[in-house]
Amino acid sequence: MARETSLHPARYWHPLEDGRLLCELCPRLCKLKEGQRGLCFVRQHIGGEMVLTTYGRSSGFCVDPIEKKPLNHFFPGSAVLSFGTAGCNLTCRFCQNWDISKSRQVDTLADDATPEIIARAAAELGCRSVAFTYNDPVIFLEYAVDVAAACRARGVATVAVTAGEILAAPRAEFFAAMDAANVDLKAFTEEFYRRQCGAELEVVKETLEYLARETGVWVELTTLLIPGLNDSDRELDEMTRWVVDRLGPDVPMHFTAFHPDYKMLDIPPTPPATLAKARSTARANGVRHAYTGNVHDESGGSTLCHACGRVLIGRDWYRLTRWNLTDDGRCRHCGTACPGRFDGPPGDWGAKRRPVRLGDFAAGI
Repeated sequence: MARETSLHPARYWHPLEDGRLLCELCPRLCKLKEGQRGLCFVRQHIGGEMVLTTYGRSSGFCVDPIEKKPLNHFFPGSAVLSFGTAGCNLTCRFCQNWDISKSRQVDTLADDATPEIIARAAAELGCRSVAFTYNDPVIFLEYAVDVAAACRARGVATVAVTAGEILAAPRAEFFAAMDAANVDLKAFTEEFYRRQCGAELEVVKETLEYLARETGVWVELTTLLIPGLNDSDRELDEMTRWVVDRLGPDVPMHFTAFHPDYKMLDIPPTPPATLAKARSTARANGVRHAYTGNVHDESGGSTLCHACGRVLIGRDWYRLTRWNLTDDGRCRHCGTACPGRFDGPPGDWGAKRRPVRLGDFAAGI
């Protein structure tokens, strides 16, 4: 396939009097001299212009279950075409995709694809959606927005897996292109965000409130619980109360298990009991759909009717085991609507993970 990358014009920047460019995509507000890249690595000052250096290039494509994103209320059981690029605008010491998100090597970007090729591949592979994941898609906003437009033209939805560190103007453009988002709510203290992620909790909270109040994007949250850092009873209580108060009780929360990785190798894995405690706290505080993840826990992974308590969707890892929803997403037992996006019977993709190359889909584009 012919390489589709060129230095693609970037948006959300302006020149400074000293010749530098101010990037206004995320709260870092990087000021770049000629030739310099932002902390994200992919936005660069070249010839007096800001460019995106990873447009049309990916670290690889896989067909996954949508539940792996994780999204439990967005076309359950369906397949999603997942991909990412390189770089990130956070510096998380515990990053579990660090080989991609922390990459500073363009050789990481092994697969080339235009937005039209990605949309065609997703449709022909039977994927209900395309997910921008593995690294944060806000840093390749221009590429993600173009892919989303091509997908919508073919009836394919798009999903952002993001930390939500993006400023107001690009936030509006980015999420207008998305159908669903899983947002990492990494902790609920500014200290954790500053020390462990080089980021700002307040910006994430602003993104979440914007999504919940001003868009039609389906939103679910994920918190990776790290022993001793963000798993205290007080923090989980404050976080889950805030979610219900500011976002509403229908926003699902996923509590997932940490394992030692990247620069955080001295902390043990999260005990399953910690995840169960977090789920219990969330439910007690009014979160109607709280889940455990990265552990085998069919009870903690299943969707219950918040009205009658019956199992609506049974899950064993990423495999659906029970389905008690009507085609329009109501409980078969009591008729209460389950929040989410449903359009008939569930998909049957299961737990499969299928790597794909997009060269075969280029013909005729």
